[in-house]
Amino acid sequence: MGKIQWELCLCLLLSWTICYFCVWKGVRSTGKATYFTATFPFVMLFVLFVRGMTLPGALHGIKYYLYPNPSRLADPQVWMDAGTQIFYSYAICLGILTTLGSYNKYNNNCYRDSFYLCLLNSGTSFISGFAIFSVLGYMSQKQGIDIASVAESGPGLVFIVYPQAVTLLPFPQVWAVCFFTMIILLGIDGLFVGMESIATSLTDVFPFQLRKGYRRELLLLLICVVSFFIDLPLVSQGGAYLLQIFDHYVCSGPALLLMAILQSVVIGWIYGAQRFSDNIADMIGYKPLSLVKYCWLYATPATCSGTFIFLLLRYSPLRFNNFYVYPGWAYGIGWFLATSSLAMIPLIMVLKLANGKGTLWQRIKKLSQPAENLPVTTKEMIRLNPCVSKE
Repeated sequence: MGKIQWELCLCLLLSWTICYFCVWKGVRSTGKATYFTATFPFVMLFVLFVRGMTLPGALHGIKYYLYPNPSRLADPQVWMDAGTQIFYSYAICLGILTTLGSYNKYNNNCYRDSFYLCLLNSGTSFISGFAIFSVLGYMSQKQGIDIASVAESGPGLVFIVYPQAVTLLPFPQVWAVCFFTMIILLGIDGLFVGMESIATSLTDVFPFQLRKGYRRELLLLLICVVSFFIDLPLVSQGGAYLLQIFDHYVCSGPALLLMAILQSVVIGWIYGAQRFSDNIADMIGYKPLSLVKYCWLYATPATCSGTFIFLLLRYSPLRFNNFYVYPGWAYGIGWFLATSSLAMIPLIMVLKLANGKGTLWQRIKKLSQPAENLPVTTKEMIRLNPCVSKE
């Protein structure tokens, strides 16, 4: 792993410090910070898009971006990357949307907001492709090499290839500031909403212990400090090597796919798609489209399960920069990281079954059924349990 790169270590410390002060007051501080951290990258993306489209060779890069290669559809890695990128960019299966949604008013139109979120997220991803590949097309023409050799995947595209392309532009310092400011704000934005999710989950589980005085702020400080020390290996000389393992096995891949399968099955079949649809209708005044209910029941579990099975059948080893194959012990670390979070699901199942009453089949039936009586309004929920009231 080499030595700690102290300039990167200081940047890491600055990032966690900014993250802490963005979330230490809960959604009051998170919401205010988001006005800047979430909107400024859009401005930078638009600037880079306009600049990239005016470069010579930009159309060559755009053609490479838009022209499909059907043979790649047989590669399971493509499907896994595409599916898990959707999950990760939408923050699905990470608890973030659930946490932020819990602060909304009861009658907030979450159904409409979901559609807006999909359009905004996917639209941004599509436009960002033009901003990236127009510059890569310019780089390809400038250096006289094939664009396929330039457009590598993974962290190298963000931290090596695109910065190299920026240096070829007139006034490279200006475009470097624009690009890296956008990257930093996107990273911090994703980081502090994840921290908000962890803090809210813990304070909801232990309300009497953590909603007194400055205990929530101290909890967040502890999480940030521990996370900083855990991140130190990533800013060492071999940090990129370890980052690729984390990115492949923890942030995406089979762990996120399996989580999506389990959550969709729980919502569609155990809690019940019809019941879930009725809950939404109680909040917004009308029921979602029937198509959405069938997606909960069939389309989402089937798509995630198919991708997961395809991945296992056509498994390909993790590569660094598309040529270096990791050794066996690195795969062991990756699968340990992936299963360490998923292991909580069977552990909790066993714990619940062990503490239940009756025969094993009776315990399974009882634990697989949702509660019969649910509070229908936020006021009623607060009346039944004042500790759920949030700031």
